Amino acid sequence: MQDSWALALLLVALAVLAGCGNDDGPDATTSAPVRTATQPALATRPAGTGEIVVRGESSPAIHGPFTFEGRYLVRFEQYAPEDAALDFTSQVPFEATLTRREGDPRGAVALVEPAAARSGRRELTIDGRFHVDVSFGDFPYVLRFTPRD
Repeated sequence: MQDSWALALLLVALAVLAGCGNDDGPDATTSAPVRTATQPALATRPAGTGEIVVRGESSPAIHGPFTFEGRYLVRFEQYAPEDAALDFTSQVPFEATLTRREGDPRGAVALVEPAAARSGRRELTIDGRFHVDVSFGDFPYVLRFTPRD
C-alpha cells in the first residue's frame, strides 16, 4: 500500500513539474504577446495609425530600428503578472533610450524619467531611424509612441 501511495505522489509531482518552464529559451520572441488580465491597456490595445508599440518581457533588450517623423507622445508601463498591485517605486528604475546604432550609447535620447515607477509619459520630437534600447527594468514592459499632430 505504501508503494502505491509513493508512486501516486511521484506521478503528481512529475505532472506539476511538466507544466513549468519555457521551451523557447531566454532570447525567444513572439509576434504577439499572450494577453492576460494583468497586462495594461497600453500593451493590449492595437497600434493606431502611425503608432509604434514595443513590448518586452525583460531587459536588457534592443528593439528596432524604427523610423520616426515628428512629435510623439511616448508612454511606458511596467507590469507584474504575478502581483498586479506591486509598488514599482521600490523596484529598479525602468530605463529606455533611443540610439542611432544598436548598442551605441553616443547621442542616446532618454525616453523615460530616471525614477522608479509603474508608468510614465513625455513628449519628444524624434526624426530618423532609431533603436529602442531598454537597459534596465525587472518586469515585462510596453512602450507606445503615438504621433502628435
